[in-house]
Amino acid sequence: MPVEIVILFLAALLLLVHVFSAGDARTKQYGIEWNMGARDEAMPPLNPYAGRLARAQTNFQETLPIAIMALLGAVAAGRTSEWTAIGGWIWLGARVVYLPVYGKGIPKIRTFIFLASLVGLAIVIGAVVFH
Repeated sequence: MPVEIVILFLAALLLLVHVFSAGDARTKQYGIEWNMGARDEAMPPLNPYAGRLARAQTNFQETLPIAIMALLGAVAAGRTSEWTAIGGWIWLGARVVYLPVYGKGIPKIRTFIFLASLVGLAIVIGAVVFH
């Protein structure tokens, strides 16, 4: 199995970590009845921690489709290489680190980690396009 596919499966697991982390923080704030209910009522804004986890989840969901297209594209085009693997690992590693850093509210470093993930995607895309 190409390493690019392994990276995508690990990214799927990371998405579950995002979903459950943000959901757990919301449930701790709003309560189990809210979680198990229809969620029709307006709720107060999320506390800072839960808000950061929700935003981190959204951010991951915004970049995940790009990673899927780039990594699957590399496999489908038969253009996998050490560069597509390196770029994929950089992207995934940065995304793993991003969640706890954002959750803890560490400014600036979070932005650099996000930029590192984009560099990883650029490496994958560049390797496929200029292979």
